[in-house]
Amino acid sequence: MFHTTTKSIQWGGETLTLETGKVARQADGSVIATLGETSVMANVTFAKSPKPGQDFFPLTVHYQEKYYAAGKIPGGFFKREARPSEKETLTSRLIDRPCRPLFVEGFKHEVLVMATVLSCDLHNDPDIVAMIAVSAALTVSGVPFMGPIGAARVGFTNGQYVLNPAMDDMTQLRMKPEQRLDLVIAGTKTAVMMVESEAYELSEAEMLGAVKFGHDAMQPVIDLIIDFAELSAKEPFDFSPPDISAIYGKVKAAGETQMRAAFAIRDKQDRTNAIGAAVDAIKAALSEEDQKDANLGSAIKQLESAILRGDVVANGIRIDGRDTKTVRPIIAETGILPRTHGSALFTRGETQGLVVTTLGTGEDEQIIDALNGNYRSNFLLHYNFPPYSVGEVGRVGSPGRREIGHGKLAWRALQAVLPAPTDFPYTIRVVSEITESNGSSSMASVCGGSLSMMDAGVPLKAPVAGVAMGLILEDDGKWAVLTDILGDEDHLGDMDFKVAGTEAGITSLQMDIKVAGITPEIMEQALAQAKDGRLHILAEMGKALSAPQGFSEYAPKIETLSIPTDKIREVIGSGGKVIREIVEVSGAKVDINDDGMIKIASNDQKAIKKAYDMIWSIVAEPEVGQIYTGKVVKLVDFGAFVNFFGKRDGLVHVSQIANKRLTHPNEILKEGQEVKVKLLGFDERGKVRLGMKMVDQETGEEIAEKKEESAEG
Repeated sequence: MFHTTTKSIQWGGETLTLETGKVARQADGSVIATLGETSVMANVTFAKSPKPGQDFFPLTVHYQEKYYAAGKIPGGFFKREARPSEKETLTSRLIDRPCRPLFVEGFKHEVLVMATVLSCDLHNDPDIVAMIAVSAALTVSGVPFMGPIGAARVGFTNGQYVLNPAMDDMTQLRMKPEQRLDLVIAGTKTAVMMVESEAYELSEAEMLGAVKFGHDAMQPVIDLIIDFAELSAKEPFDFSPPDISAIYGKVKAAGETQMRAAFAIRDKQDRTNAIGAAVDAIKAALSEEDQKDANLGSAIKQLESAILRGDVVANGIRIDGRDTKTVRPIIAETGILPRTHGSALFTRGETQGLVVTTLGTGEDEQIIDALNGNYRSNFLLHYNFPPYSVGEVGRVGSPGRREIGHGKLAWRALQAVLPAPTDFPYTIRVVSEITESNGSSSMASVCGGSLSMMDAGVPLKAPVAGVAMGLILEDDGKWAVLTDILGDEDHLGDMDFKVAGTEAGITSLQMDIKVAGITPEIMEQALAQAKDGRLHILAEMGKALSAPQGFSEYAPKIETLSIPTDKIREVIGSGGKVIREIVEVSGAKVDINDDGMIKIASNDQKAIKKAYDMIWSIVAEPEVGQIYTGKVVKLVDFGAFVNFFGKRDGLVHVSQIANKRLTHPNEILKEGQEVKVKLLGFDERGKVRLGMKMVDQETGEEIAEKKEESAEG
């Protein structure tokens, strides 16, 4: 009944297995990839004809994590997987980005890719397994895909690169100083197609070494997929790229002059309008038959690309007049919003981000529900890209994949310089509102986020800046790397290479390649230009703000207190009674972690002190010889019981109340009276012994010490 094909290799200390022919047999390509005990099923289907008039490639990738894969039941009310998590969205992008450029040019049939996590051993991250499974499924499906691709994760520990480190090692890297890199790489046999990384101030040489290490490490996987496909691949789909030379010739003759003049305009909006007018003129000059040609859009794009790319490679001059290495003019401003905790407006050319920082308490931390368990994050970064930022109208809804991906890139770049939670016990939320965009708004979010947090008083280890690099690679082998690319250069170029970091090193790198010919020489040149650009931007940012500022008066104040874990129950009390009383009496927020770390937050410093004192009185032990303020709670013939240390009571014997003989304590004291007492010690039964007569009841100082001081004087 089943005609299965299975192939396995040893890879990175684990067994990697590919299997097809048993599950999802009606899909065009279906492969289950297993690494260790992590299994992902990838299914590929594609339409056998394009939609009429469609001038783009409709590839859709969905990565899904099923909670049963890790033996978990989803949280929430409905108890089933709902909207995609951030991890699922980001992994879908990881799969899409290296695969999309490898489909045969001109192929516009709809393609659906679904990767489903079936089993997760909590050691091997399913995202890498999913990329391998999808690559294999595309390769055997018959779709015109010029793969396969391989994928790998690279860590960097104690100066050594690590292939496919464990999931736990890559979770919350900021808390693990020995782990300095989480890099995901995908590529073909000869070229790197995609890089995504979170790094902790690695040098350019170390990052380039990680890319080379990962590309070398994935070669056995590519060989495995090729061997696997030779046994199981379907017949290639009968597709020949359309010949657009005829329609391209007509388009070029009709509008090259006007299009070239349009691209010479330096203002983005004016240039966009002029390009639109040139396109309209081209269409008007064509016959009715040519206007209906399905390849007209591709021919116009080819003309635009030829004009933009040819001038850059030939003359080194870009459409806005810059050379290949110059960063656009920068204006950085901070403290522009009066009631926010921190704010910055970062403008680079026609790209602008309004970035705002809000400081919160432990209650504001985000709980991440992942396959490998729940954990909390005290740093959030959200990126918004409204239609008006590019002068367009459009629907506004929940964040899409682009917003989530750009926000995560900025998050990775900035979290490397955050202070430890024990040193800065705040939850930090950064929101980037892109108000203008013409290239690299994610890098503007990095720059603005750094400035905004410093304006909020966050003690960053160092400022962070980011820059986007581009590439023009011609068929004759000539190439040019572009610093700080424009939107058109991204759209019509061959590479989007984003690098963020401090003066000391790289904190994040993201690379997407649209061609298969990038070399180590090109990548090395891109990293070198990116470093120069980054240092220039950091210098411009330094003019706005060079050191952390004081806290906003509207930000909560937080103090921390570490207590023994065996005291946590006493602070919380039965049913939370004690901690509720502390919050109600003091007016401060109190958050207790399982490790005994307590965060006390309030806008009122007096409220924080009150809560701190109440907690301290519960967990601390009184010291013999110290003087405390207490309250008389009961009078008896032989003395007074005084509540002096939280819930602790002690006896002041009648002989220790005053320097004279008393018949009864009520001659001097009454219940409810506040008194100053000295802890004299403990009797043979462990009862507390207190004294009053040696303490000045007004000043709280010991009387004997005052006499000695006057005698010395």
